Amino acid sequence: MQLLKKFTFLLVLSSFAIQAQEIRIPADTTITTQHSAKINGNILEYTATTGMQPVWNSDHKAMATLHYTFYKKNVKNTSEEPQRPLLISFNGGPGSASAWMHIAYTGPKILKISPEGYPVQPYGLKDNPHSILDVADILYVNPVNTGYSRTLDIDGKAPDRDLFFGVNADIKYLASWLENFVSRNNLWLSPKYLIGESYGGTRVSGLALALQEQQWMYLNGVILVSPADYLSFDSDTALSSSLFLPYFTAAAWYHKALSPALQQQTLEAILPEVETYALDVLLPALAKGSLLSTSEKEKIAQQMATYTGISEKIILQHNLDLPSRSFWKELLRDKSGNTIGRLDSRYLGIDRKLAGDGPDYSPELTSWLHSFTPAINYYMREELNFKTDLSYNMFGSVRPWDNRGNNTREDLRQAMATNPYLNILFQTGYYDGATTYFHSKYSMSQIDPSGQLKDRMHFKIYHSGHMMYLRQEDLKTSNDDLRAFLKQTNQKGKTAKY
Repeated sequence: MQLLKKFTFLLVLSSFAIQAQEIRIPADTTITTQHSAKINGNILEYTATTGMQPVWNSDHKAMATLHYTFYKKNVKNTSEEPQRPLLISFNGGPGSASAWMHIAYTGPKILKISPEGYPVQPYGLKDNPHSILDVADILYVNPVNTGYSRTLDIDGKAPDRDLFFGVNADIKYLASWLENFVSRNNLWLSPKYLIGESYGGTRVSGLALALQEQQWMYLNGVILVSPADYLSFDSDTALSSSLFLPYFTAAAWYHKALSPALQQQTLEAILPEVETYALDVLLPALAKGSLLSTSEKEKIAQQMATYTGISEKIILQHNLDLPSRSFWKELLRDKSGNTIGRLDSRYLGIDRKLAGDGPDYSPELTSWLHSFTPAINYYMREELNFKTDLSYNMFGSVRPWDNRGNNTREDLRQAMATNPYLNILFQTGYYDGATTYFHSKYSMSQIDPSGQLKDRMHFKIYHSGHMMYLRQEDLKTSNDDLRAFLKQTNQKGKTAKY
């Protein structure tokens, strides 16, 4: 009997120990800290608020909680507060945390990295002298399963994945969450902007209309940073492939793989010719397929070889449809033997063998994770005082992702048409081989084929890759471009009337 009691006691203790070791997710909490930084030449005092805010289901129960960080400049004149723009920042993936733009682009702290964006030890952060916090308050949002954001069980059951992990589901719940955040923080009078990088461009394009139609919240601007427009990437091969050609030229130029006649020119001088060739010659040639004569095919392959640094033979072997993976592997195969990066083709990789039709890994992404992962974990815990045993997911589990019903390009057009205040800005890099600059140019031309909205569309390009802000020179320029865009789209005193 005594043995049975002892066993029961130990079992209860064990049960308590197991429960005590569960990581509890705070569904609704805020942590506020005070900071200062030298930004744009002046010392700026600001408040950082980080925490979790629930995502409510239709029964008003919390089905998830999103981790966010909100920076607000401390203003002396309270009348200035409602006039300060609010910039709402998303990264992409889908499944990517907000850390990328948070601690490398617009936020008050940036990574300690080399001037060209490479990791430097010891890892860490420093003041961002170019942050736009002097002219706008900034909110960084982590969608479900990114950063510290997670789903929450309801009555012991996990919510349906379909409520979060798809183009339209993502937009719907985030629009509702943003409305709640704006109401909680008394930000309804602030001019509002969305900024989204990569898949974040798809996200904010859809959110622009969803916020108007579902939450009655109108924006002043949408900023698309190296946006992923899947309507062009997933379109017919002829279109999606031909749009890569100018990027191939830019990457080959950077690695000095073009002919001397082209290599001695600037990209700005070369690329207009290549862009025209891509649309006027390569696109219809790929559309013809087997109807293209042998002589036409050979002539085009020869010109493509000139523009890409890839041999005419290899281009013909691919029937003029040069895959980007083959380009990353092939460009330097017979020179240094290195591969080049997908998201930023300035970066070099080393494969197990020279043979193959694509790189073993993405050298730029592994390089970036060197810098970002230790920095964001340290920053959240030690400087913003967000203490948790949850892992900060740089990339979270969101697959499978439902891409059906993607009308975000048209959503953005409709949001612009029905809101005369709304402007858009594209920011992209020459050496981005994933969401290329020319795909972005094409997307901009297709948002409004009529051309009636083109005066409210702006395009900026930089001598770097997907995350152009990692290059020190472009960090300054791109933030200055954001400042100019915010100033240009300040509609104070202007009537929303066509």
